Amino acid sequence: MTGTDDLLPSENAELWEAHADWWQREFTEGVDPEYTEQILPIVTEWTAGHSRVLEVGTGEGQVARAVTAAARRDSRPEPLVVGVDPTVAQITEAARRAGGPVYARSGAEALPFADGTFDAVVCCLVFEHIDDVDGALAEVARVLESGGRFVFCLNHPLLQTPGSGWIDDQILDPPEQYWRIGAYLSEQAVVEQVEKGVFIRFVHRPLSRYVNAMADVGLQLERMLEPAPPAGFLARAPEYPEAASIPRLLTLVARRV
Repeated sequence: MTGTDDLLPSENAELWEAHADWWQREFTEGVDPEYTEQILPIVTEWTAGHSRVLEVGTGEGQVARAVTAAARRDSRPEPLVVGVDPTVAQITEAARRAGGPVYARSGAEALPFADGTFDAVVCCLVFEHIDDVDGALAEVARVLESGGRFVFCLNHPLLQTPGSGWIDDQILDPPEQYWRIGAYLSEQAVVEQVEKGVFIRFVHRPLSRYVNAMADVGLQLERMLEPAPPAGFLARAPEYPEAASIPRLLTLVARRV
């Protein structure tokens, strides 16, 4: 982490435009096991049978494509899948990769759709980068029809708190491995260097902030998932034998009421 956030909204947008290729290179097309083994299966399971699906913060479209592909694989009617993202470089690449969905440029805080347009909305690892959490969740609720489903994937707020991290304590006897938790209850934004020369802004909020904001706009929680890290991720971290007991992903499944 580089410290407290001092970016203007326009500067934050410029970071995502500049580093879209980092995301496309490191997290798509089967490269990242947490997407291929965990996030994509969760999303396709919980959107199965829905006919009009919106993905907010679609990036280069891999989640949107997976929803379409799952329907084709299961011989179900192919849904209308729409992906929106504010980043030109991502939307351009999503359109190039095709796969069935259609795409539009839009932020989460002002979705360009009429009330009740969709029967499912998906958002994966996006709200960690959004300032106006209340406005964005209100928009999700607005474009969902009554009874529509919201599938909301987050980096686990407890374990991705700024200042948190894996500790391999060789001083203790016997040595211990554990996850140190930072200032969980403090809502804060930081700019993180995720690899050399690549800086991304993250906003941490406690879980209650999300759940209460969802309740305020009629998104009623029906399921909470905290899956263990998938095998592909664990295979990359043999130095962390206790990692299998610590979830990295949190998924909230809600209904519009």
